[in-house]
Amino acid sequence: MGRSMHGYFMEPQNYSVNDGDGIRTIIFFAGCPLNCRWCSNPECKEDFNRISFFSDTCIGCKRCLEICPSGVGIDLNEGTSREMCTSCGSCAGVCPTNSRRRLVRKYSAGEMLEVVERQEIFFRHSNGGVTFSGGEATMQQPMLRHLVNTLYDRAVNMALETSGYFELHEMEDIFEKLDLIFVDIKHMDNKKHVYYTGKSNEKILNNIRELGRRNVPLVIRIPVINGVNSDIKNIAATARFARENVRNPKIEVLPYHNFGDEKYRCLGLMKPSDEYKRPGEEELKEIKKTIENEGVETVSYM
Repeated sequence: MGRSMHGYFMEPQNYSVNDGDGIRTIIFFAGCPLNCRWCSNPECKEDFNRISFFSDTCIGCKRCLEICPSGVGIDLNEGTSREMCTSCGSCAGVCPTNSRRRLVRKYSAGEMLEVVERQEIFFRHSNGGVTFSGGEATMQQPMLRHLVNTLYDRAVNMALETSGYFELHEMEDIFEKLDLIFVDIKHMDNKKHVYYTGKSNEKILNNIRELGRRNVPLVIRIPVINGVNSDIKNIAATARFARENVRNPKIEVLPYHNFGDEKYRCLGLMKPSDEYKRPGEEELKEIKKTIENEGVETVSYM
């Protein structure tokens, strides 16, 4: 299939200086096996087209109404409009104020590689590259494999951000070509992990153990959220796990943010609870100190 292969993605992000070294292009795969209660990217939970509606900028021109094959009204989040919408994207193409947007759409492998090709000069001069993110990139393995193999042959530096929820034996050939892997640990307590994400952490921790036995550059990330996993007991347990199972263990602390709340509103979804809070600066210092006291290096790619 090659460059004609298709997958579902959010819009790629160029000129990023996060999520790896140098200037990077972030490729966001749609679809995720977890259902984190605080998720800041609700559009990427499913791997199909997702159309948002920003009512604040809508001027009521009715162009969306005129072109919609399903007869959906102007307000995409009113009544049964969401159920009627097939996310074909026709409305997004004619909206003069960008009030209707494609948050997730189908790209061919060729289209995605063209995005990367236009940025390669920046990678070369900054020791940057491509970071595969999401959602969860491992859910679209054929597409991820094709992109990784193509970019590997072109000597492009590649990183992967993952929830860790995958079948490791299916990913062996991909991992051996990556330069860096970021894996989240949301919580060490399995019952709490199930409550907050909908899935057990057993597969995630086992995958980290297996990757830790190999010569795979690995950074564990903790999305730190007050009221969920920021207590020192959990932080220390996470650091001990990293020290005991990963060569040259490193942890990156990612403080919670609510930047995704607007996306929930524009997709007609209920936003995360206000009980989820970002830790204060002093709390973050204590968290990093706890990790380092366990013999684990703290790093930052933000």
